Amino acid sequence: MNRRFVLLFVVAAFVALIPFRSPAPLIYTPGEGWYYEPAGEKADWMRPRAKDQLDVAEQAYTNKNYSVTLHAAHRVVRVWPLSDYAPRAEYLIGRCLEKEGKDEAAFNAYQDIIKKYPRTDEYEDILWRQYEIAGRFLNGEWFRIWGIIPLYPSMDETAGLYDKIVKGGPYSDVAPHAQLQIGAAREKQKDYDDAVKAYETAADRYHDQPEIASDALYREGYAWQKQAATAEYDQSTAGKSIASYTDFVTLFPDDKRVADAQKSMILLKAQQVEGNFKIAQFYENSKVLGPEQRRNGALVYYNEVLQLDPNSTYAAQARQRIQALKPSVQTPPAS
Repeated sequence: MNRRFVLLFVVAAFVALIPFRSPAPLIYTPGEGWYYEPAGEKADWMRPRAKDQLDVAEQAYTNKNYSVTLHAAHRVVRVWPLSDYAPRAEYLIGRCLEKEGKDEAAFNAYQDIIKKYPRTDEYEDILWRQYEIAGRFLNGEWFRIWGIIPLYPSMDETAGLYDKIVKGGPYSDVAPHAQLQIGAAREKQKDYDDAVKAYETAADRYHDQPEIASDALYREGYAWQKQAATAEYDQSTAGKSIASYTDFVTLFPDDKRVADAQKSMILLKAQQVEGNFKIAQFYENSKVLGPEQRRNGALVYYNEVLQLDPNSTYAAQARQRIQALKPSVQTPPAS
């Protein structure tokens, strides 16, 4: 109880003394923190006009004095938000935050420009800056609380950054690349379904850009392939991977990755053969199903093995099992 009283007393005293020690307003700016702006006196970096204030920010940035740049640029945005100089000031804020390693705050500063000043001349450059920041998070940079304390790497939040880029500039040069990277982030999460959706969107939306469309189709096939490797008894994902690779090879026969896609299809087909053979064995040896269900189920999947690859190592065994099971299948009497 005494400890709480002392704490409250200290806080009250601090608040009471603030007006005497510093009659200036306490200003908070994202990524920069709290600072006092002198009242009744002019700090060295303060100017009475927006253009002059921006000039201070520009010069400070050139001199790599990022603290003064942030103060001056924030003042332009705060005091003259509708001026022609505000977008450039906001851009300098983002650049300074990047220089200081505050990537998330920098991304948000750039996002403010996209929202508030969509006609800025630096629009495309801003989107590319956001793309580079998102790339650092894709490569493992940690998100931070209050821009200070590292918390965790997050592919979910990284995918969200790329999504903001796509929505912020859907017709920009960077948007197709950002859409692909949404899929890359989802792959790192091992969320292959959402990765495929992102790649499908890229392939459909940017079908007129061969570099993007081909990359999207190849990555789509690869994402399905990785999921197929985790699904022993689900052969549909292997089939989807083969279908995506087939589209890729058909539409982009001159792509240097065609040979890799063809090798992957061979491996996937082998996985399908093995998977169907195991499913047939599962039916045949089931302790739950009745005799007829076991036979019929096993025959379906042994025949699937032959259809997929009649020359595979499993094909001979499948034929033997089919012959062994067929005599047990009753045929209806002749009428």
